[in-house]
Amino acid sequence: MVGSNSLIDATTQHLSRFAPFDKMAEADLLWLANHLSLAYYHKGEVLLAPSDGPSERILIIKQGRVVGESGEAIWLELHEGEAFPIGAVLSGRPVVSTFRAQGDVFAYELDADDFRSLLQRSQPFARFCTERIANLLDQSQRSIQAVYAASSNERQSMHSPLSSLARRAPVTCAPETPLGEALQMIQVQKISAIVVANEALHPLGVFSVRDLIGRVILPGLPLSTPIRAVMTPDPMTLPPSAHAFEAALLMAKHGFRHVLVAEQGRVTGVISEKDLFSLQRIGVTQISAAIRSAICIEDLKHFAEDIRQLGHNLLAQGLGSEQLTQIISILNDLLTQRVIEIECGEGYPYRFCWLAFGSEGRLEQTLSTDQDNGLIFIPVDGVELETIRNHLLALAERINRALDACGFPLCQGQVMASNPNWCLTLDEWKATFANWIDSGAPDALLNASIFFDFRPLIGEELLAVELRAWLVAYARNAPRFLHQMAANALRNRPPLGLVRDFVVTSDSGEHPATLDLKLNGTTPFVDAARIFALTVGSDASGTAARLRAAAGPLNIATTEVEAWISSFFFLQLLRLRRQHEENLAGETMDNHINPDQLNDLDRRILKESFRQARKIQSRLSLDYRV
Repeated sequence: MVGSNSLIDATTQHLSRFAPFDKMAEADLLWLANHLSLAYYHKGEVLLAPSDGPSERILIIKQGRVVGESGEAIWLELHEGEAFPIGAVLSGRPVVSTFRAQGDVFAYELDADDFRSLLQRSQPFARFCTERIANLLDQSQRSIQAVYAASSNERQSMHSPLSSLARRAPVTCAPETPLGEALQMIQVQKISAIVVANEALHPLGVFSVRDLIGRVILPGLPLSTPIRAVMTPDPMTLPPSAHAFEAALLMAKHGFRHVLVAEQGRVTGVISEKDLFSLQRIGVTQISAAIRSAICIEDLKHFAEDIRQLGHNLLAQGLGSEQLTQIISILNDLLTQRVIEIECGEGYPYRFCWLAFGSEGRLEQTLSTDQDNGLIFIPVDGVELETIRNHLLALAERINRALDACGFPLCQGQVMASNPNWCLTLDEWKATFANWIDSGAPDALLNASIFFDFRPLIGEELLAVELRAWLVAYARNAPRFLHQMAANALRNRPPLGLVRDFVVTSDSGEHPATLDLKLNGTTPFVDAARIFALTVGSDASGTAARLRAAAGPLNIATTEVEAWISSFFFLQLLRLRRQHEENLAGETMDNHINPDQLNDLDRRILKESFRQARKIQSRLSLDYRV
């Protein structure tokens, strides 16, 4: 760009507002500005077309809007600060779409040779061009980390209200309770202290494990001694609204290890020294250990909130959504397994495998998730199948209800083990899957999108392994069914608009002016990955693993697959962020987001992620001729 220094300065200032130019060294940005030319295109004019031959220049939109056309359909929309066609210039090929001005457009143009020189000069620019989605995601992740770290430090502090720390109802006993009986309660409930209270739950005293040696063993008191004789009388209490530091001050001042939480004279909780010590230390190991040691469903009810809080902390630490959704799913697995163990008691007369379907089956659960589960059971000689099934259905009903109480709502579509349709023998499951594959009916395609993403959770896991091997082989030899699945998947299009960036819901609906990040965002990737995996015979159940497994056999470039995966996990990250914000606000968690409330960077990545969803659907359409 030949011109005055003021013009060059204005160009560098303008470019520095957008990625990747905002990360480039000042000298490299100045070099770029000196090698740009400025072009004007009127409304409807074609900037680039496949018939032009190998692409010889990069365009950066200074002002206006450009769309990419495939046939008669517009599939891409580019705005100020966006550069194109990077992929075509890098590979020395023509563009695959026609790029047309939607109004008056001014664009900076960079010759291909200068573009390649800039790749050598500027590492941030080169990294952006070769790993575009990943680079944008990295910028977004850093900004998210900063926001969440600040709020995490505020929430997980000594300013936390005691109501947030008292995680279970206090264990109480009457003052005349024999010492031996009270100790038995302490052991069974796995607590460090028991509250002595009257019938109105007014606290009269506290007895802790720490008191045992000095007050019982050394004096040689019999276990028939009433607990009132050895308790610490007149315990100090604090209201639920008091802060953690107030409990810490009481403990420090009086040497207590426990402070009671009471409201209107009734004890509602017990805060221990350990609670305060672990305030900043909630983590995977702590939650998993607590889940494993839970002895009743009541204990487990609190852990779903712990898992959500852990999600907040891990976002603050900069953990990616791929790892975060896996951690959430694994902890949910542990909680479900412990529910099943508690409900089964000492054992169960029939052998079965509990299956997780849907997002849990893919290890892709977010903070808002309902139940999708089922059972495979083993027949027993001499026992009617329906007798076994009825026993298991009663057990599954208790498990489903307990999971609901623990924060996993009952499935509205009845995809639960307590439904007789999903409590089957291995042969019955095979027959059910075969019927869906052979019929290809609409309801069969819908069921396949849920049930084919299964994973064993507890029990006879080899049953699930055998079912997976059978399914992969059967579906791979059913091209008609795979074609029908592809056609069904392509009915759900990413919400990219022509007039605006995004197509949002109406202003008068249940979720006005929003996007559904699950239905229209992650689902296209999930559906395509499932079909690709069945095509190549992969037994992977996760979306990323399926896409990577299919890349080689289907001859899909690694860079293309990684762009799909990065986009998928960005959409997952937005879902996690939105659900956490809703949870903090006491709102029902869902998958809807208002794009106008996103910052410019996240809007740009969201738009790019939807473009990648369209690209994976284009690949699906091409491969299965839909």
